[in-house]
Formats: sequence, structure tokens, C-alpha cells
Amino acid sequence: MINNPLELLAPAGHWDSLSAAIRAGADSVYFGLKELNMRARASRSFEISDLKKLVRLCHSTGVKCYLALNVVIYDENIELMKEMVDAARDHGVDAIIATDWAVLRYAQENSVPVHISTQANITNIEALKQFAGYAEVMVLARELRVEQLAQINHQIQQQQIKAPSGNLVRTEIFIHGALCISLSGQCFTSLHQTNHSANRGDCLQACRRSYRVIDEVSGQELLIDNRFIMSPKDLCTLGELSQLVKTGASLFKIEGRGRSADYVFKVTNAYRVALDAICAGQYTPELAEQLIKQSQTVFNRGFWHGGYYLGDPSESWSQAFGSKSRIEKRFVGSVMNYYHKPGIVYAEVQCDKIKPGDRIAIMGPTTGYVEGDITSLYVNDHPATEAQKEDHITFPFNRVRRNDKIYLLCSRQNWQS
Repeated sequence: MINNPLELLAPAGHWDSLSAAIRAGADSVYFGLKELNMRARASRSFEISDLKKLVRLCHSTGVKCYLALNVVIYDENIELMKEMVDAARDHGVDAIIATDWAVLRYAQENSVPVHISTQANITNIEALKQFAGYAEVMVLARELRVEQLAQINHQIQQQQIKAPSGNLVRTEIFIHGALCISLSGQCFTSLHQTNHSANRGDCLQACRRSYRVIDEVSGQELLIDNRFIMSPKDLCTLGELSQLVKTGASLFKIEGRGRSADYVFKVTNAYRVALDAICAGQYTPELAEQLIKQSQTVFNRGFWHGGYYLGDPSESWSQAFGSKSRIEKRFVGSVMNYYHKPGIVYAEVQCDKIKPGDRIAIMGPTTGYVEGDITSLYVNDHPATEAQKEDHITFPFNRVRRNDKIYLLCSRQNWQS
């Protein structure tokens, strides 16, 4: 029996992925704002002026929203940080995710709920108790094992450790997505090599590259078992999710504010199905395997099943640069109009080709992510067996919006598990 309510927390790096997370069944989303954002390099980050619309959209669909303000804060950032916290309070953001004590103190002074970020590296009950005076939720270190997670949650209950609200502290764990080689994501490699700080949301991901190791005495190049010695595979816990639920954690977070709407939709949907099945006592290995395959169709570096939670790093290293997704999406064109009554898309082909039988995905700020097959196709109002660049086409499809982007979904060649 599940004694604690389970909350599925999805990433929202921009409007497309926010809508995708909501459509896929997220209970809550987390997002950043430009300038003080751990995904500062993202070109479509939200701004303070977006908060009112963002919160209204989330709350109208019963979804909570959390502002990630977990970057390193310098003195010159204090006033902007305060402006963001004030805006979050005024517009009804449900909580702020933070590590820096300047943020924790100011949020508490202004009665804004706080979640402690994974970067605080909470690995034991004493550290958790220290933060409990400031926060409702503790994001536990990714390096903990299942037994350690369970022990911390047991001690919260046993010692009745309470948050400022008077409720018992809740814990949050990461369940899917990219992992850093460094402790709880506190990496300085990018800063050291390029003066772009990972802890300020500006990581250039030097760890994802291959490197040569040279013996400076002999000049010999050393052979290494894995070419990508600093690049772990992505965490996937679909096969171990029942164990994680039993630890007593309350929030289950998917990493990926830098990912596209298809990633957010498919991964969030997979974990939504999994958590619902666990709560119903109907989660099977067969269903887990089906959901793993679904998650493999979007960006991934290969999966490290269970991650550090199982204490076995032997399968942790990525074997290649970039994505190992089973499905490749290729841009085709843009939606010019959608006719609601007949359910027809009017679009322009701007790249590649498209034909009946093709599977496509359409993404946009309000649409989020939808996927389906081209069952019939018209080019310039005439039935067609194929459409090419600059053709204007119509085809029946689910509801989408003007200016949404259309992608052709193709099996990626030479895919490896």
C-alpha cells in the first residue's frame, strides 16, 4: 500500500515543453527564468513577465509550478533574485527550488515555500534537519542508494521532522534524465576550461566529449576501456520505480529543462503510466519494458538502469557522443492553419518530403506535443502520393495551432541499446 501521495514533477524549459508536460499528466512542473537559470544557455527561457500566464495555465489544469532559482548567486544578482522571489510570491508560484542561503533567507522572510535543490547534496538526516527550518521539500542527493533513501524517510517519520508549514518534511528524488559525473551536479570543469560556469546555468558540457590520455614521460597514449570517461548514461528508473516508491519519497523528478517537447511528453507520460500502475498494484515487468522502449524513442545517451540507487556503476558510461534515440525527428514544415470542424491541417512543406503512411509529430507552445500518422494527403487541393518542399498540403489530424512545427519521425539507423 502507498501511504504517501506521489507527485510526478516534469521539466518545463519553454512553452512547448510546459504544454507537453501538462498534456502528459505531470502533477507539477519546474522552470527557470532568464539570467538566474540553471539552463541559462537555452534560447527560449521564461521571463518574469511570463509568470502570470504560466501560473494561470498550470493552476487551471491542477498542476503545481516551481521556480528553480538554484544557481550560484553573486552580490550583483541579489536585487534581481529578490525581484524574482517577489514576482513568484505575487503570482502564486507554489514554491522556489534553491540552494543559496541568500535565496533561502529572502524566501522565508517573504513567506515563499522552498524546496532545497539537489545541489545542497543532502545525504543524511542531520543535514536534512538543518534545512528543515527553511524548506518543505528536500531533494536528496542522486548518489544515495535505495536503502539510504528509505532510512532518511523513515527517520523523518520517526523523529517527526517538520517544515516551516508545520507539515512533515517531504523528500524528492530524480528518476530520469542526464547525470553529471560530479557530486550532485556541482561541476567546475566547464568553468575551468572555458570560463562558462555549470553552476550558473552556462555549462558547455566538456565532460560529454572524448579525451586522449598521454603518459608525459614515455609519450605513450594510454588505452581506456571507454572513450567517454566523464560522460555517464542517462538515469532510467522505470524498472526500479516500485523500489523507489517504497522508500517513502513523495516527489519524483524528471530531469530535462533543456529538452524538447517530445522528450518531455514521452518521458513524463511513461512515468505517469508507471506511477499510476504502481498505485493500483498493477505494475509488471512487461509494462516497465514497454515504457522503457517508449522513453528510448527520444533523446538519450543510453540508459543506466537504476543509477546510483542500486549501487552498481558498472554500466554507467556512455559509449558515444550525442543521442541514442531509436527515433529521429526531421523538420518538415509549419502549420499555416487548422480547420476545426473537419479536423484538417493546412501546412507548408519547408524541408524534406512527406507522404501518406508517414508518422509525424507536431509541436508548439499551446499544442505541446501530438503524434500521429498521415492517413491521406492533398497537395494544392489535389490528392497526392507525396509532397515536397514549397508544396502547400492538407491532411486530417488532431487539433494543432497555427505556426506549430511539423516533424517526420523515422527509425534511427544503427541504433544500439
